[in-house]
Parts: sequence; structure tokens; C-alpha cells
Amino acid sequence: MQRISFLLFLLFITFQTYAQNSIVSGTIKSSSDDTSLPGATVVLEKVSDASSQGVVTDIEGKFRLKADTGSYHLKVQFIGFVPVSKKIQLQQAPLNLGVILLSEETTTLQEIEVTAKALAGQQQGDTSQFNAGAFKTAPDASAQDLVEKMPGIIMQDGKMQAQGEDVQQILIDGKPFFGKDVNAALQNLPAEVIASVQVYDEKSDKAMLSGFDDGERTRTINIITKPNRRRGQFGKTTAGYGTDDRYMAGASVNFFNEDRRVTVTGLSNNINTVNYSSDPNNSGDSRTQNGIINTNTLGVNFINSWNDKVELSGSYTFTHRKSEEDRNRIRDYVLPSDSGQVYSENSSSTTRNARHQMNVRFEYNPDEKNRILIRPSISLQDNIVDAYFTGETDTDNGLLNQTENTSNSDNYNYDFSNRMYYSHKFNKKGRSFNFRLNTGYHANQDDRYRLASNVFYNAEERSEELNQYTHLKRRGFDWEGNISYTEPLSKHSMIELEYELGNTLNDSDKRTYDFLEGEDAYSLLDTAISNTFESRYLTQEGELGYQYRTEKLRVQVEAEYQHASLLNDQLFPQDYEMDRTFESVLPSARLVYKFDDSKNIEFNYRTWTREPSVGQLQAVIDNSNPLQLRTGNPNLNQSYNNWLRTRYKSHNPETNKTFYAVLQSTIVSDYITNSTLIAEKPTEIAEGIVLEEGSQLSTTVNVDGYYDVRSYIGYGQPLDLIASNIHFSGSVRYARKPGLINDEINLANASSFRLGTSLSSNISEHVDFRVSTRSSYNIVENSLRPALNNNYFNQTTRLRYNWILWEGLVYRTDLKHQLNTGLSAGLDNSFLLWNMSIGKKLFRNQLGELSINVYDLLKQNNNIRRNIEEAYIEDVQSRVLQRYFMLTFTYNIRHFSEGTSMDDYEELYRN
Repeated sequence: MQRISFLLFLLFITFQTYAQNSIVSGTIKSSSDDTSLPGATVVLEKVSDASSQGVVTDIEGKFRLKADTGSYHLKVQFIGFVPVSKKIQLQQAPLNLGVILLSEETTTLQEIEVTAKALAGQQQGDTSQFNAGAFKTAPDASAQDLVEKMPGIIMQDGKMQAQGEDVQQILIDGKPFFGKDVNAALQNLPAEVIASVQVYDEKSDKAMLSGFDDGERTRTINIITKPNRRRGQFGKTTAGYGTDDRYMAGASVNFFNEDRRVTVTGLSNNINTVNYSSDPNNSGDSRTQNGIINTNTLGVNFINSWNDKVELSGSYTFTHRKSEEDRNRIRDYVLPSDSGQVYSENSSSTTRNARHQMNVRFEYNPDEKNRILIRPSISLQDNIVDAYFTGETDTDNGLLNQTENTSNSDNYNYDFSNRMYYSHKFNKKGRSFNFRLNTGYHANQDDRYRLASNVFYNAEERSEELNQYTHLKRRGFDWEGNISYTEPLSKHSMIELEYELGNTLNDSDKRTYDFLEGEDAYSLLDTAISNTFESRYLTQEGELGYQYRTEKLRVQVEAEYQHASLLNDQLFPQDYEMDRTFESVLPSARLVYKFDDSKNIEFNYRTWTREPSVGQLQAVIDNSNPLQLRTGNPNLNQSYNNWLRTRYKSHNPETNKTFYAVLQSTIVSDYITNSTLIAEKPTEIAEGIVLEEGSQLSTTVNVDGYYDVRSYIGYGQPLDLIASNIHFSGSVRYARKPGLINDEINLANASSFRLGTSLSSNISEHVDFRVSTRSSYNIVENSLRPALNNNYFNQTTRLRYNWILWEGLVYRTDLKHQLNTGLSAGLDNSFLLWNMSIGKKLFRNQLGELSINVYDLLKQNNNIRRNIEEAYIEDVQSRVLQRYFMLTFTYNIRHFSEGTSMDDYEELYRN
């Protein structure tokens, strides 16, 4: 045994002797203006065996590679610049090559040819960075077309997802772009200006100011632009007219001048396009919009900075939208008795919505130690809805009831919020003082007129007519102040002390009046469905946190004590007051371990409480649907949420293979849900209000037993056989939603198993395709009524293909096939949506295009979805836009000036 141990020791020493590692680093810059080049590809090719490894430069243009000692060819390339190659010798000591300059392609330096494949990207700690030059797109592609080719980034149900999570914001060179409107941001930037794309979870403003992570994250895509595309005017404008008087006119123009950037967008159409889309086939949202939608919108996005001290950014959007919608709804109810109760509804509505939305971000850095950040947001919205629906409830024994409703409502909403931060850093590194103040004011006023005719079929058939006017006025004000202090304990650790005080105040006044024929006015107050209510929610929190951080390991634990009081005061129709207090301990933990520069694992655990909303607390009956009444509950508790996530990410820069896996769970105590009373005989629930047989009343209650567990994996790699990138994904989810039905607990359990794959071309700018398919098998089980258990399957397959045939002749096709099985009888279970266009490029540099487009060629467009709730399973089918033809003219605006400054990248690095 000793001999074996000695032999192994000798082998280990020999291996260490002959496999010494070294590190090479440097910075890649433009020779014309000394600008850093983020996203440049750096490859080390070993002279002895031609094996290679590589990396992509970071936002400062820096790179760092670990390799065995020996002789190498270092090759550097960046799109739009002449590649550079040089021979280097790696010794045991680290080798810093300093600054490597690349010349723009307009120069004559072409004596060196680099044949190494462009690297797709790399994993840099928590950030996945992809090199835009490694993904080929059509000449007029948008940022969305580009990022959808990158591993793990897909459009799912109209939302951009990255590595299984919804993207919440888009940044351009680290600066906000179109606020939280992800789709608009990606559609308003051409792919050709992008150097690289970063995907990461951005920390909260408070965490970035203090340096102490509070666990709050925003899934972010940061687009880094090419240095030679940061000064100029570029964008796209489109106009078209088609059959059935379909029209579309839109434009998006960017005015970039170093730090000052302005983007102006406008859109007017009646073809269901809600954001200006650069997609000629009008399917940029990757989803079918419900109804027929007319949209008119105008937006401005602005960014600028002055003297490295002041930065101002903001966006303003005005939208006027008209939507006409028809729906069919079928609900199978879960009842203790197997009565087979089914509610079916046909509805139509016309909605006119006018909205002003403005977001501003102001940052002031008077010196290196002080920082002020102010982020106000304003939204004004007016919603006018004309609606009509008929509904009926059936059982195995026949028809129970039916209703016919017509309503007209005008809903006005006003929301203002402001977040203000101040941070001061002391001379001692890691010591800081931070202050935060969040304020908000929210108001809404609803006026509604409603006519209803109801028939109840029981032993004594009864009918009623309702003619009512309802006025609802709500106001809410909230504020929250927070102070924190951080103190370093050692080189790698620090603590944080934090105190927070906040208050939320809500007032609600709902009055419903019946129409009196003799007075020809709505003058009779219905006290049974009228209510005046006030709510106050005061919280105090004290927190102690500890953080330990090294190059490979980050650990953070926090413990928070929360004292909360909830005061509910009903003023009308009867006085009622409830005052309650809650005490909670809220732990959290975060661990990140970096195996190397390309692999890391992350563990997160958070807890928080959530107070009930004023609508959930207010005990006033909502009879919008007389067959399905709703009311609140002033006795609600706050809910307690536990959230746990483990995430692993890796990217091999040598093979461009990407893998990531996520396991996440949410458990909620005192979950706020519904208690549904479905009357088996006429039941008086309030003075003058009788719940007839088959009708129902839903009341908000607290119930334990909610949890949601989900996992997600993804794998992507290049497919050299056809010069493409392939990506596989899979997920498993199990959710349990508790509720009460006729005072008995029902657990609605939903399991889903999903598999998906996508293949995107990387052949050339003339051939661009993406084919994807996603399948989902779902199992629904109910503890109260097993007879309603159901398995259903859906699959979405899509092909997008762009082909520049010859002399600027362009053919595009977009096919989307939706297959559903196991849904309610009478609903269309599958359809094929086929959009197609053929166009001709025009003018110098083929900046213009005239095309003929057809939407829904086969006239099969459809929209159907399934909803799983604690009391029922519901299938909904909606009217959608179908076939039309359109002649469209598009012009691409492209005008760039030379150069950019180094200040911009230095500023990004500081942020």
C-alpha cells in the first residue's frame, strides 16, 4: 500500500512538473480612437498540436486566458476590424500583453488572415456574454432576431425569456432603454450595431449603491454596441395598406452621439401590432393577440450624461388603443358532489384605452464618495369598456340558471411612484451609509352602468331585472424609508445593519344605485352592495446581515425581524373596525461558487410577507356577473412566502457549448385564495341578496398548503454540419393551489412536463432560418372531485425562414402550428398560422424594400388557453385577426459617423 501511495505521489509530482499553467491577459482597443472593443474574440492556438481555446473580451475590452506553458499563436478578431495574429511564449509567470490595437477594415492592413472560428461567448461569473459576430442574421434584422439565436434565449408566450426566466429590462451599454418594455426595446435596435450581448441578474439600486446584496434581482439583457456605431442616425420606417382596409405605418429612428442618445418611435395600425415591429411578416411578438386591435402610439427614449457627474435618462409613451374581442368560456367546477356543474359564457367587448407613461432616472455623483439617485414614474390611463355577455350554468340534471348582461364603464387610473437613494462611502473601504425613500400615490375612479336579466330555474322559477349605476373611488398612498450601514470586518467580509419603516394607506368608497322609473334616475342606494372602507398597514423592520466574498466564493446571510400592524375600518353601511398585529422573522441566504471563469453555481433563499390588497379586504359584494358574486374579507392575514432557487451555468469557450440548470420552489403560508360557496338551494347571504341554486359567492380567505416546484435545464452548441446552432430545453413543474369549495378543502394539483428544441442558422446573411418546437404534457388532479382529473397535451412548432434569392429579391415565410388535445369539446384544438412575403430590395445599398405580404394564408388563426384554478378548470377561446394581404414599403435609415470616446466605457465600468 505504501508503494502504491509513493508511486501515485511521484506521478502527481511529474504531472505538476510537465503541466504547469500560465495566464495571458491584455486589452483590445481600436487604433483609430483608442476605444475599448468589448466582445472581441481572442484565441490561443498551440503551435505543437493546433489545439485552441478562446475567450471574449469584457466590457472594457480586457481578456484573461489560462493555458499550459508553451508556444502559441494569439489571434484576435472583431467584426468591422482587421484581425491580428502574433506568436507568444507562455512561461510559468503571468504574461500581460498590454494593449493590442485593431485597425478598422477601411485600412489596407490585410496581410494576416485569421481562420479561427468566432467564439459564441463565455461565462463571466454571474454574467453570460455572447459575441454578436458569431451569429449571422439578415442585413435588416432586429436585436430580437439576433438574441433569439443565442443559447437559452427564446420568445415564450409573447415574453422574452433568458435561461428559463422572463427578461424584465433591456440596457444599451449599461443604460436603460425603453424602461421595462422589453419587446419595444429589442424591436427598435438593428442587429448590425451590436457588438455583444450580456445576460445577468441586475442587483437592486440599493445593493449597487451599498455594495451589500439584498437578494432582489432583475433579469437583464445588456446590449453592448459597436464603437463605430455609436455616433449617427439609424432605424427603420414602414408603411403598408391591404385588403379589408388593413393598414400599418410606423417608424423607429435612433439619434446616437456618444453619451447622448435619443430614440423616437411611432406606430398606427389596425393589424394587431402593439409595438412597432421590424418583422415584415408582422409576427414580431411571437404570439396571437386577442381580438381586433387598433393601435396609435408615440414614444421617446432619452439618455445623456454630463461631466461624469450627472446622468439623465427617461422614456415617455402615449398609446391609444381600441380592441374588439369575442370569447367563449367553459368552466368545469370542482364540487364535493359529482353533479357535473359546468358554466359556459359567450362575451363580446369593445375597449378604448388611452395611456400616458413616463419613467425618469436621474443620477448625480458630486464626488467619489457620494451618490444620489432619483427614479420617478407616472402613469395616467383612461379605459372605456362596452361589454356584453350571456352565461348559463348546467348540471347533469339540466339548466340551473342563465344571465344576459350589458355594461358600459369608464375607468380612470392615476399612478405615481418615486424612488430616491443616497449613498455615502467613508474613507475606510467597505464602510458606507445609505438612505432610501420610496413613495407612491395611486388613485382610480370607475363609473359603470349595467343592465342584467337573470333567470333561475328551481322548484319555483324566478327571474329578475337589474338596472344599476356603480361609482367606485379608491385612493392609496404608501411610503417606505430605509437606512443602512455597512462595516468591513476583514478584507473579505462585512456586516450590514438596516432599519426600515413603511406605511400603506388605502381608502375605497363603492356606491351602487338602482334606477327608479318614477324619478327617471339612479337614485336608490343599494346598501347591500355598497361599502366605504379604509385600510392601514404599518411595518417596522430591523435587519442584520453578514457577507463573505473571495474571488471564487460569495456567501451572504441575513436575518430580519418584522413587526406589522393591519387596521381595517369600515365606515358604511355599518361601522366595523379590526386592528391586528403580526410578528415575523424573515431569514435569507445567498451562496455563489465559481468553479472557474466559465462555470458557477448559485444558491438563493428568501422570505417575505405580503399584505392583502384593499380589494381583497373590502367586504362589499361585486355583482358584475349575477351568477358569480365576489366579495372581500377584512379578517385576512398577511401571507408568508418562502422562495428557494439553485442555479448552475457553464459555457465552454473552446466548443461554444452552453449548459444551465435551475431548480426553484415557492411555499406560501396563509396563502390568499378563494372560498367558493356554490348554492345547492336558495341561500340568503346578505339582506336582500339571495344566492339561487347553482349560483356562487367567492370570498377571499387564508389557506395553507400552496407550493410550486419547478426545474429547468438547457443545453446549446454549434452544429457544424449545417452551420447552425442547436438548443435543447426541458422543464418539470408541480404546483398545488388550495381553495375552499362549500367549506371543504380542494387541492388543485397541476403537473407539467415540457421539452423543446430549436435550430437557428449561422450560414450567411442571405439564408436565415429558425425552427423550434415545444411540447407540454399536463396532468391536472383535484382532491375533491377525481372525476374531473384531466390530462392534456399542447405543442407549438414554428419555422421562420428568410432567403435573399437574387439581386435583392427576398422571400420570407413564418409557419406556426399549434396542437392541443384533451380540451373541452366544441373548441378548435389545432391550427396552422402561415405568414409569407416576397419583396425586392431597392436603392443604393439596398436600404429600401417593396414587398407583398399575406397574414394567415390558410385562414386558421386561433387562440385558445387553459386555466387551472382552485375551484374549476377553464378553457377560453378568443376571436383573433385572420387572413389579409398587404403591400408594404420599408426603408432602413443608416448614417454613421466615425469614432467614440473612451469615457463611455470607463463610465460603464464604474457602474
